Amino acid sequence: MKRRQFVSAAAAAGMVRAAPAPTPGNALFHLLYFYMRTGTQVDRTTDYLNAVFLPAARRAGLGPLGFFSPVIAERSPFILSLATYPSFASMETIHNKFSDDKEFEKGWDSYNNIANPAYVRMESTLLRAFDGMPALETPPTDATRAPRIFEIRTYESVNEKASRRKIQMFNQGEIGIFRRLGMTPVFFGQTIVGRNLPSLTYMLAFDDLASRDRLWRGFGADPEWQKLRAQPGLSDAEIVSNISNTIVRPLAFSPIR
Repeated sequence: MKRRQFVSAAAAAGMVRAAPAPTPGNALFHLLYFYMRTGTQVDRTTDYLNAVFLPAARRAGLGPLGFFSPVIAERSPFILSLATYPSFASMETIHNKFSDDKEFEKGWDSYNNIANPAYVRMESTLLRAFDGMPALETPPTDATRAPRIFEIRTYESVNEKASRRKIQMFNQGEIGIFRRLGMTPVFFGQTIVGRNLPSLTYMLAFDDLASRDRLWRGFGADPEWQKLRAQPGLSDAEIVSNISNTIVRPLAFSPIR
């Protein structure tokens, strides 16, 4: 969250050049996991994100934003922060605004108590939006409805060629199938900086777990999907080496919910 760490991390990792040239206008998504050990740490991080980071983000023009806690996930407890940037240049500009924000600096300093840490580790991933869905799509909000659940799925591939082929499948077919079947995509992104590269990550919103199960069953049985995955070179066995998923729910103050 502090100053220019996202941009400098990307440069230090040397991964920006390895990825295909970005299409102008494709958003960047920053996933930041705060891994914790105790409920007290969860409470302190929740308060920090709600009372310090979110107001500062709004002052800096950062968004859309989402904050989530685990429903079904490994390494619980954690809080996930999702931030969206229109470009690398905007990322630099926005984080310069954070550095100049005295109110944010005061809250950040209080949260980062060295003698009493509010988290065990942070884990950061930077994604670039797919051409087939170049911006994050915030699900419609309704104060009368129950909060949604969100599924985050990550696909790892054996090499960059295989990963690009999987991204092409999403751009040219899978995203459209999701929409036709009534699923609610939030974002799709290729990992620029993160662990276990090459990989991609996407997020879907569901009304509840029962709705999720029903929609995934429909997807698995869909003739268009069956035809797409049967094409030579497009089977999971050929281009996907590992799939992991996490189900989260929005925190009470999360703009994405």
